[in-house]
Parts: sequence; C-alpha cells; structure tokens
Amino acid sequence: MSTFFSETAWICLAIPTVLCGTVLCKYKKSPRPVPSWMVCLAGLCAVCLLILSPFWGLILFSLSCFLMYTYFSGQELLPVDQKAVLVTGGDCGLGHALCKYLDELGFTVFAGVLNENGPGAAELRRTCSPRLSVLQMDVTNPVQIKDAYSKVVATLQDRGLWAVINNAGVLGFPCDGELIPMTDYKQCMAVNFFGTVEVTKTFLPLLRKSKGRLVNVSSMGGGAPMAKLASYGSTKAAVTMFSSVMRIELSKWGVKVISIQPGGFRTSIAGSSDKWEKLEKNILEQLPHEVQEDYGQDYILAQRNFLQLINSRASTDFSPVLRDIQHAISAKSPFTFYTPGKAAYMWVCFASFLPAGIYDYFIERNAGKNEPMPRALSTPNYKQKAT
Repeated sequence: MSTFFSETAWICLAIPTVLCGTVLCKYKKSPRPVPSWMVCLAGLCAVCLLILSPFWGLILFSLSCFLMYTYFSGQELLPVDQKAVLVTGGDCGLGHALCKYLDELGFTVFAGVLNENGPGAAELRRTCSPRLSVLQMDVTNPVQIKDAYSKVVATLQDRGLWAVINNAGVLGFPCDGELIPMTDYKQCMAVNFFGTVEVTKTFLPLLRKSKGRLVNVSSMGGGAPMAKLASYGSTKAAVTMFSSVMRIELSKWGVKVISIQPGGFRTSIAGSSDKWEKLEKNILEQLPHEVQEDYGQDYILAQRNFLQLINSRASTDFSPVLRDIQHAISAKSPFTFYTPGKAAYMWVCFASFLPAGIYDYFIERNAGKNEPMPRALSTPNYKQKAT
C-alpha cells in the first residue's frame, strides 16, 4: 500500500512539474520578467515542504504548480504581423519612446501628436520606419480626432486597427488642492479624462471589428492618493474607473481593456521652468486674499521644490512601462492592470488594504521632514486661536 502511494505521489508530483517547466520555458520569450510574487510563492512552497507532512506538502506543491501553469499559459505573445496601433501623446516623453519602441518591434504605428510640425514629430519621421505615420491629434479637439480617424481608416482599409493606447496627459502644477486654480482642474480633466474618452469612443468601432486592445495609461496616483496631486490624481482615478467599466462592457465584443498605472518616471509631463513660473503667477493672481494670507507666498513658491523632488526620485528608464505595454497588446491573455515602476504596486496595495490612518502616516514619512508649512500654521498666534 505504501509503495502504491509512493508511486502515485511521484506521478502526481511529476505531472505539474513537467507542465510548469514547459510553460516557464515558453515564458522566457516574454518581454516581462518573472513576477516577484511568483518567486515568493516558490520560496513559500519550499519552506512548507520542509515543515508539512509529505502528503500535505505534495498537495500544496501540486496546487502551486497548477496556479503557475494557469498563470503562465496565457503569457504567450501573439505574432506582430505589422499589427496597427494608435498612440496618443507621441510628441515627447513616454509616448514618444513608445512610438519608437513599437515601430522597432514591427508594428504599424499611428503617432498622435499635439503639434505635427514640432521637433518631436520631426524626430519620429526621421528615425522611424515608413510604417509609422504622424497624425495631428490634440485629444481635446474633436475635429482633429475625427480627422485622424478618417486618415487611419483610409490607410488601413480592410486591415483593421489592433490597439489604441491612450497616453496623452498633463500634470499641471502640483500643490495643495485648495491652491490649484479651477482652470487647472478643468484642463487636467479635459486632457487626461475627456480626451481619453473621446479618442476611445471614436476608434472603438475599429477595435470591435478587430477584437483588439484598448490600453489606457493611468497612474499610480490614480489608485493611491498622493499629496499635491489633487487635480492630476483625480483625473487618473477617473481613467482607471472608466477602463474597468469599459472592460466589462467590451468583453462581449472580444475587446480586452487594460489599465497601466506607472510609478515615477521622468517625462516632460511636468513642463519647463518657464511653465512653472507662469503657473505660480497664475495661482498667486487668482487666490483669494484670505487664502493667500493663510498659506503665504513663500509656501506657494516653495511648491516648485516638490516638482524637483519627484523628478529626482523618478526613473529615466522607460523600459518597464514599454515592456508592460508591449505585453498588454501582444499577450494572448494580458493582465487587467499593470503597475510598472519602483514601488508602484506596493503603494496601490497600501492604499487599497491599509487603514487610512496608517496609509497617511506612510505618505507623510515619504514626503520628508523638510516639508514647508503654511504661514498660518507656523504662527504661534494662529495655533493658540485654533486651540
């Protein structure tokens, strides 16, 4: 009886091991590294095999192998075959790098740009293959979006559009939500959210026809609240929810919807120093006298330091985002959410599962000890009145 159990156990052990080994060999071709949680699971199984009885250890190992097989079996990449993709915000930063990257992989790329005569568009024409087409497409301009749609249809004819990647976005001037002018809130919403919705609605007939992919670039700030990012984070949270709803609704058409929530990457979204000065001046001019007195001009002007801080912590290597977007449009079974970037997944999990008080504590610690205080809060008389 024990011999029979031993032989059965070895057979049960061998089958999931072979399945996992086969799938892992295929996964080596994927552009994404093995997820860290898979490594942790393997380590946990090894510990449990040493602690638990042989029977339960075998059960746990077999279950883990089955989960890994299920996970990895859908990670096989579909052939490129010059599939056509549309990328918005291709002038600079992540969108610019993404257009070049997808062109190198063999995709037919339609690069939507804010200025088709600008240096970013000129560089794309100069450095990329003839498969890439530059389209004038301000995502806040419905006429330009419809014109771009007509050009894409005329170029592709019966080939179909495989993917739309909504990447265009603006940051605004990061500061306390009370200080951000309503014009900035409206601009962020117009570009980041309504622009995404407008482009999606316009090009969805082509995606439904090809049963392709809709990829919306949100942000870690759309899933984890971050101080100074009230306008930007709110719009990205709206993009994330929009993606989730569209994922449910478009599943019956065979269209897969994916949300990318990157962490800190150093792009040109923050703008130049000249733009910062203009935004600072705009804030000071529009603030009510009482609010300006409470915060103080020094505090408002010090917000520029926050931009420098996030730029210093941001990564200049876009490859994690580029690989994730490639996986999102190429994998047989893409993930619903991607969180490329240092600690991006950790912060989203913290915001989702930790009590608010603990999460707020971590945010304050992460901000640093040299965070300036509004003038009223650093005045003893004000503190006594509040008491």
